[in-house]
Amino acid sequence: MGHPFHLVEYSPWPLLGSFAILAMPTGLVMYIKTGSMFLMFLGAITTTIIAYVWWRDIVRESTLQGLHNKKVVSGLKMGFVLFVVSEVCLFFSFFWAFFHSSLVPTPEIGCWPPAGIAVLSAFQVPLLNTSVLLLSGASITWSHHSLEANAKKSAVQGLGATLLLGIYFLWLQYGEYSETAFCIADSVYGSTFFIATGFHGMHVLVGATFLGICLARMASLHFNGNHHLGFVAAAWYWHFVDVVWLFLYVSIYWWGS
Repeated sequence: MGHPFHLVEYSPWPLLGSFAILAMPTGLVMYIKTGSMFLMFLGAITTTIIAYVWWRDIVRESTLQGLHNKKVVSGLKMGFVLFVVSEVCLFFSFFWAFFHSSLVPTPEIGCWPPAGIAVLSAFQVPLLNTSVLLLSGASITWSHHSLEANAKKSAVQGLGATLLLGIYFLWLQYGEYSETAFCIADSVYGSTFFIATGFHGMHVLVGATFLGICLARMASLHFNGNHHLGFVAAAWYWHFVDVVWLFLYVSIYWWGS
């Protein structure tokens, strides 16, 4: 019986990728216990290789084989939306922990921020980081509209600018972490601060990698005005990263300080 869905071929990558990902936390435990980083690095390298070949197969399906019809694209979009929703739930737990500790501090904490914590100024590097991410949101929107209009050069310029802004954000955050007067072990403030902002930084790194792959694909003419699902997913992810940072800035840097 005919149907509009693409049934993927048998692939070893899901199973092998699971083992490779499992090797990373297992390797981290081994590093903590024995000081050996071999398994952790092996898992990271293997996961990177498997992700590359797996994405290569998906790109081949969509571009060369033309198997991603409208029904398949709709399903992939829905899957990515659900993935973003799961990420929202992850960050919701971080905000819950922060507000639970700050709105009703325990007698041991006493006040908020806790005594002895020299908080960061919300109007220095954090404000610059906010401006950088807002500008990157505008540049990726410019790239998206240019791609839909088949203005390839303008689309590449906008995406390249977004990638550079993402890297600049990570560099600023690294400098901020290097200058903080507290660490993750300094009360619940340090824990919630570094967990929330650190996980956001990891998402920016993943998003920048996503954008870099899309930039390479765009330069290779994999996208056109009507077929650019990979770029749409990267743009949605980047906008999600922007919105989360706005909540982080207002909650942790400005109100929480």
